[in-house]
Amino acid sequence: MKFVSVIVLTFNEGSNLEACLRAVRDWALEIFVVDSGSTDNTLQIAGSHGAIVYHHPFESHARQWEWALNNLPIRGEWIMGLDADQVVSPELAREILSLGEPKFRGIDGVYVNRRQIFRNQWIRHGGYYPKYLLKIFRPGRAITDENDLVDHHFHVPGPVARLKCDLIEANRKEDDISFWIEKHNRYAKKLALEEFRRRQGQRPDPISASWTGNPDQRTLRMKKLWLHMPLYVRPFLYFGYRYFLRLGFLDGKEGAIFHFMHAFWFRMLVDINLDDLLRAGGGE
Repeated sequence: MKFVSVIVLTFNEGSNLEACLRAVRDWALEIFVVDSGSTDNTLQIAGSHGAIVYHHPFESHARQWEWALNNLPIRGEWIMGLDADQVVSPELAREILSLGEPKFRGIDGVYVNRRQIFRNQWIRHGGYYPKYLLKIFRPGRAITDENDLVDHHFHVPGPVARLKCDLIEANRKEDDISFWIEKHNRYAKKLALEEFRRRQGQRPDPISASWTGNPDQRTLRMKKLWLHMPLYVRPFLYFGYRYFLRLGFLDGKEGAIFHFMHAFWFRMLVDINLDDLLRAGGGE
């Protein structure tokens, strides 16, 4: 019996979407693709795998997900929200099918373990694995945070569970490092604005921060700690923590590139943009 509705957001994801849809088409009740104006072969790939395509202009990931959850004719007992560069491993697929068992009655949301791939290298160290993301939830139980300007996060106020196996995230477009740099240059400006608003009390959080809570509550607790660290110093500390203390150097050459670019270069760009906002009083 099929009982999971899969939703995928797309924009020019021709290089990623095939693997994403192939991994879910045999066991998903239905697949929805919400596209925001792709000009490549994204829509053809979606159609070839039986996905139902909807079109909606993109404002932010959080608002796109909010539109999808409120407007799609979802029939499943569970919803799985995927990015186009995420692939459900066969082991995870078998675990997802167990969500129909009685032990999951009363559970509103489910965390899965993300395995990050960068330029064909599994980023296994540096505190980057295991990394739990809430990707599966009951209809009507998940909320999004419109204040998330970069990534989106689903939050479920009710009981949650975890699955053990991996959701594989591998954005093939990021094999071109210039694409990765351009993308994260945009993200640095948005993340700086997000942090500026949090510092000014303009960004309420949808969940409470807690060292002992669920993975998202712990992440929020770390973000609040990050706010109190000095600009331009914290990227050095973060890179040292990830690359040396959390053994990021064991991820090899590609891992060295990833940890340096993500933990130091990207975070330094965020600090530069945040410093500019603080000096200007936050004018956009």
